[in-house]
This record gives sequence, structure tokens and C-alpha cells, in this order.
Amino acid sequence: MIPPRPGRAALVVCSFVALLYLLELVDQLFFQVGPPTPRVNGLDANGIQPRDVDGLDGILWAPLLHAGWGHLIGNTLPLLVLGWLCMAGGTRQFVAVTAVVWLVGGLGTWLFGGETTTHLGASGIAFGWLMFLLVRGFFTGSPGQILVAVVLFFYWGGMLWGVLPGQQGISWQAHLFGVLGGMLAAWLVARGDRRHTAGVERPGNPPGRLGT
Repeated sequence: MIPPRPGRAALVVCSFVALLYLLELVDQLFFQVGPPTPRVNGLDANGIQPRDVDGLDGILWAPLLHAGWGHLIGNTLPLLVLGWLCMAGGTRQFVAVTAVVWLVGGLGTWLFGGETTTHLGASGIAFGWLMFLLVRGFFTGSPGQILVAVVLFFYWGGMLWGVLPGQQGISWQAHLFGVLGGMLAAWLVARGDRRHTAGVERPGNPPGRLGT
């Protein structure tokens, strides 16, 4: 399934990605000064710092920050494609799904991330969007959404190896909990759709009123 208003969907997703590029530009121009150091500095210091109360607000900021242009460029295509497909349910659903993935992914990373590490980047959001698209159709029973899921799995399914530990410099925790957030979001959307359908179809309801 594709967004009912493809142009608007593209504008929303492109605006989000443009914000990421703007923040990286600001970070590079004004905060990343001097020779490179092993220590995380600049805006990147606002990423998730596991089990550090002072780093808890990183849950909000981490997906907006990237460790250099290469990191951001590597996330760009998945964000554009998967984000656009996630707009199929409309802007409100897209925001709700993204919020669930954002919070579940961030909180899971904060709880289970490695000691003395800082986690940042929007790849956890991309993983969550991918999993949402992969399982949404199975929760809702929609043949069209299942077909999209099959196509996505063959093209993007290799991403899911990123939930496994072992890759140096890769936040597998953000990927793993982003995936779990995407599954939760798909289940919540499907449950909401079933309740809406049951309310509309319940006998005796006046037009425009849902049953409770």
C-alpha cells in the first residue's frame, strides 16, 4: 500500500530528513571544532548514555544526531523510502508509529546499552519503520500490506542482521529495540483498526457515531 497523498507524504519525510542534515551541518560548523578526538563532543554528546540519568534526555535527541556525514548519508535512503511507505496510514498514524518506535528504541537502548557508550543516529527509527511495514499486514490481515511486506523483506530484509551484536561502532541495541517498537506500533495500529471497524459495523449505531 502506498500513501493516498504521495506528494504530501514525500514532503513530510523529506522535511524530516532535511532537519537531520541541517542539524549535522550546524554540528559540523559550530560544535565540531579542533582536531578529531576519541571523545564524543559537540551536539553528539546529547546522544543516549545508557543508565546515566543525565543522559536520559538523549532518548529524545539521539535519532536527530549523527556521527558525521557518512553516518547520516548511510541512513538517508532507508529513512526516505521506509518513512514514505509508513505514511500510507496518514500523517497522524505516521507520527504515532514514529513516536512509539522512538520511545521504545530509546528507552531500550538506555537500559541495555554498553557502559561508557553514547548512542546516536536515526537507524533505530528506520529499523522500527521496516518492522512496522513487515508485520502490519499480518496483524491487520490486509493482502495488499502483506504483499508490500514480502517485497520489502526481499529488498531490505538484510538490514535485520543489524539487530545482532558484534559490529564495532554499531548500536545493535538501538536497532533491536527499534524493531520491537515497530512491532508494538503495528499491533497497536491493528487493534485500533479492529475497534474502529467493530464500532462502525455494530448494529443500532447512529451514523457517524462509534459504539463503545
